[in-house]
Amino acid sequence: MGKSRGRSVNWRWLDIARVIALIDGEHYPPVIKSALDVLKNQYDYEVAGAVFVGGVEKISEKGDFDDLGCPVVKETEPLTGIMTAIERFTPEMVIDLSDEPVIDYKKRFLYASHVLTKGIPYIGADFWFYPPVFQDVLEKPSLSVIGTGKRVGKTAIAGYICRCLDETGFNPGVIAMGRGGPQSPEMIAGREIELTPQFLLNLARSGKHAASDYLEDALTSRITAIGCRRCGGGLAGQPFVSNVAAGARLANELDVDFVVLEGSGSALPPVLADAYVLIIDAGQPIDYIGGYFGTYRVLLSDLIILSMCEPPLADRDKIEQLDKIIRETKPEARIVHTVFRPKPLHPIDGKKIFLATTAPASMKGKLIRHLEQTYGAEVVGASSSLSNRKALREEIDAARGTFTALLTELKAAAVDIVTSVGLDLGLDVVYMDNIPVTIGGDGELEDLVNWIGNKAETNFARRKEVGQRDGKKDGH
Repeated sequence: MGKSRGRSVNWRWLDIARVIALIDGEHYPPVIKSALDVLKNQYDYEVAGAVFVGGVEKISEKGDFDDLGCPVVKETEPLTGIMTAIERFTPEMVIDLSDEPVIDYKKRFLYASHVLTKGIPYIGADFWFYPPVFQDVLEKPSLSVIGTGKRVGKTAIAGYICRCLDETGFNPGVIAMGRGGPQSPEMIAGREIELTPQFLLNLARSGKHAASDYLEDALTSRITAIGCRRCGGGLAGQPFVSNVAAGARLANELDVDFVVLEGSGSALPPVLADAYVLIIDAGQPIDYIGGYFGTYRVLLSDLIILSMCEPPLADRDKIEQLDKIIRETKPEARIVHTVFRPKPLHPIDGKKIFLATTAPASMKGKLIRHLEQTYGAEVVGASSSLSNRKALREEIDAARGTFTALLTELKAAAVDIVTSVGLDLGLDVVYMDNIPVTIGGDGELEDLVNWIGNKAETNFARRKEVGQRDGKKDGH
């Protein structure tokens, strides 16, 4: 006999006791009852209720669900039924006992996304979708800036948000979570330390990631920034490991009144926030936003920023499709459409510039024209290979002798390649920011930032009030 491969599924998850099941009319009711009996008798679950999600082939006109041993919720829309059952039965897990064709792949992710927003797992025969765990450790109002992937503009927009909040008196600090962050959370006082090219190059030569997101935040926003790290990221955004909770405890001790948590790629900061801002690259595939766990991220968020809303990255039809999907998914969310434009952090007028960026090669022409028309420089060379050290070095070497200064984002190889080459040649190295410019949506981004900041403060005050009231009820 051949050996079986894989493992049998252990459906006993931690100390969960109370569940609801999704059932359909493509299974005979006695088969459904036997499955529910397995949940009760073999796995010791309390099956509080079931939700009928469709299908009629194997049931009569009456429905035949009277003998299942638990109440059954039936709604015209299965998703409405699922959310109604969660509200009514307060389960600790949703177990999907349905299958194709009633629940197809798209519906499964849709249902799972909504279930995960309630903080409970959604599981089936061979899959487990866990909700990300958000630790409640911050003692100050906060908002989390998350994304649907890498290079969507999270750090640029998080920096912009920090500056807007700072200008209106929120006194923010930022916690940035990155793949190259420090082993233990590190704080840098952006107002007190000047992050010069030489300072960052010395940092890189000491073995540290000198272009980590928290350094970019401190450089562009001149506020207190805490650097953290993470490794891995699940479908719904849970990091495999991170030290963000430790960074949040450090933020509690600092002289800041509001905390901005910055995600990494599509991974979410695993610390509870009072409001969420989602950044979506308008050039991403539509099903990344309207399907999979893009839906979960939209449902989680209060303010949704579409970045890079311009050809050749995204045309008007694509932007309108994304806007429509987002509004259908979460009607109460506010949406703003933006484009990025580079802003040197020091004067570059009259200089011959070599530009290093992570922007797509198709955008180089627009960026060059903007820099030349707005800041008076002559861009004599440009590279979109800031995240590819070998290609970047080759492109800089090919342009040597033509430029008098290097202009770069603080990303990837900005320090160990661009800064190093520039200082070795005795040339100026200038860092630049990417500024989000509003071109459509529900208002100006600056106004919406103040709105989301106020919303976060209100939510924080409400949470603390509820916590204090519950503590008194418990006798604490």
